[in-house]
Amino acid sequence: MAVRADKGLKVVIFAIVALCDKSVLFQKTAPMGHNTVRTLLFVVLLCPLTLQAQLRPVNTGAAWLPEFSYGAHFPGGDMATRFGPNFSAGAAIQRISAKDNLMFGLQVQLLFGSEVKEDVLAALRTREGYIIANDRTPADIQLRQRGWFFGVQAGKLWALSAVNNRSGLRASIGAGILQHRIRIQEDPLRAVQQVQGDYARGYDRYASGPALYQWIGYQVFSNDGRINLYIGAEALQAAAQGRRDIQFDLKGPYLEKRLDILWGLRAGWVLPLYSAKGRTIWY
Repeated sequence: MAVRADKGLKVVIFAIVALCDKSVLFQKTAPMGHNTVRTLLFVVLLCPLTLQAQLRPVNTGAAWLPEFSYGAHFPGGDMATRFGPNFSAGAAIQRISAKDNLMFGLQVQLLFGSEVKEDVLAALRTREGYIIANDRTPADIQLRQRGWFFGVQAGKLWALSAVNNRSGLRASIGAGILQHRIRIQEDPLRAVQQVQGDYARGYDRYASGPALYQWIGYQVFSNDGRINLYIGAEALQAAAQGRRDIQFDLKGPYLEKRLDILWGLRAGWVLPLYSAKGRTIWY
């Protein structure tokens, strides 16, 4: 716990202790209980600092807010015809103002899911549904969702208590870029030449475009700074477009215009970094 101690009080403490030590120099034998008196003197004089540290809120003032979060999304729009639900690991850095609790910053999310509804490898499958590897045996090829969102955001926190100015309702809006594709997960034991290396790009339905972002939820920052969490609902809407000149199964380019939507829940942990004023003493 960090305590901002008053310089005058520190001078008085050390001066009194120094006088106690000096008085011992003029005695041939230190009186019994001298160490006990000095210990009690420290306790009495430092009690106000301890109480001040307990009563003074730590989560106040302007600060940088590094955040780490995890979320789950359901797809909507054109995204729902290609992918199922996905998960998202995120990180962000925001700046919060001292008085109005205004927030602005940057965020990034990594998207991943295991359900792909569009079989882009249908042309490579046998009647039984297998994909034949180079060694003429069936290969275990899986399709996965991958993507990311990067953007700027701005928001505000509305405190619900006069005692704690950093806990309450929080809302944010933002804009950025959403990108997604189909990842071809190869068989680790059997190679399939048609989907190896750059050939995989000929099936991945790579798409990207500008996106809007919204988040609303509840934030809890404890006064002692030990608990800094948030949870809420979020949504993404992107005007995406296909970005591949060739897709082998389509026998042509993939330039489809899309409306991709994601909505779900996100929870995160925050490590507030406050700008300390004056000297800080750690106890």
